[in-house]
Amino acid sequence: MKVVIACDHGGFELKEIVKEYLEKNGYLVIDIGTYSLDSVDYPDYGEKAGQMVASKEVDRGIVICGTGIGISLAANKVSGVRCALCTNEYMAVMSRKHNNANMLALGNRVIGSGLALSIVDAWMTTEFEGGRHGIRVDKIMNIETKI
Repeated sequence: MKVVIACDHGGFELKEIVKEYLEKNGYLVIDIGTYSLDSVDYPDYGEKAGQMVASKEVDRGIVICGTGIGISLAANKVSGVRCALCTNEYMAVMSRKHNNANMLALGNRVIGSGLALSIVDAWMTTEFEGGRHGIRVDKIMNIETKI
């Protein structure tokens, strides 16, 4: 599975930890930055990662900033993205099972690296249930076509 990972300066340290974990677990990781603690704008990274997911250049995306809020908002502006900000494993599992989230957002300043890796593992290994949840996801995606 191919995964894009992106962050701003507030998420840089956690991005490096998550990237290493994913690679050790056999995922192909495309790191699109940022690559240091120098200040950058999270919308740029959330949008770019979201575009890669929406275009199906990658299977899933993980975005990280200080809280996970800003970068998830940016990613969710990309048509076709369902980015879930998760702070525990249950949220991660349910975002996949019921919402078919194709992006995960994490907050470096909100959760520790151990919890973050547990969330990533739960999110990456959970499949979408479909069925009645598919109908609901379709309704969510149809909102994008309304003015």
